[in-house]
Amino acid sequence: MKLEQTFTGLELEAGVDEAGRGCLAGPVVAAAVILPLDYTLSGLDDSKKLTEKKRYELRKEILAHAEYWCVGMSSAQRIDQVNILNATYDAMHEALAGLGAKPNHVLIDGNRFRPWEDVPYDCMIKGDGRFLNIAAASILAKTYRDEIMEMLDQEFPQYGWKGNKGYPTKAHKEAIRDHGPSPYHRMSFNWQIPPTLF
Repeated sequence: MKLEQTFTGLELEAGVDEAGRGCLAGPVVAAAVILPLDYTLSGLDDSKKLTEKKRYELRKEILAHAEYWCVGMSSAQRIDQVNILNATYDAMHEALAGLGAKPNHVLIDGNRFRPWEDVPYDCMIKGDGRFLNIAAASILAKTYRDEIMEMLDQEFPQYGWKGNKGYPTKAHKEAIRDHGPSPYHRMSFNWQIPPTLF
C-alpha cells in the first residue's frame, strides 16, 4: 500500500512516533519529522515491518531530505517518576520543540497524545503504515534507540541488550533474576521474572 504524504496537505506537518514503550530497560525515544510536500521514498514503511539493514538505509535518506527532524527521549528514571505514558509524551514534546521550525499540524502514531503548545494534532492508529512522515519518524526513533541500547550493552553485556534492545525476552528476564537490575532498568515495570530452575 502506498503511504500518504500528509494528513492535512499542509506544509510543516510533523509526523511523530516512539520506540521502546514496552521495554524493561533503557529510554523511550520519540522522533518528529517534517518532510517536503512532494517527498517520496521507495520502501518507506512502518519500521517494524523492515529489516535492520533497510531501516538504516532509509534513515540515511530521511536525514538527507527531511525539511526538519529531531529525536527526543525520556530516561528509565523519568519513566519511573511520571509513568511510561507521560514519559512518552515528554519525549514527543522534546522532539517537536527541537525541530527548528514550529509545525502547523502534528500527526501522532497511536490513539493518545498530550497537546503540545497550541498546535492542532490528530492521532492515527497504525499511522506508521499510512503516512510517510510518521513512518519516517518511526524509523528514526527505532534506529536511534537501538544504537543507545547497543552502547549500553557494552557497559552491561549480561542483559543481552545488543540483541533484545531491552525488550522482555525470556533471556533478559532471566538475566535480571541472576544479576539483579541495572541502573537503566525501569524499576516501576512488572518484570515477571521466571523462577530459578534449580
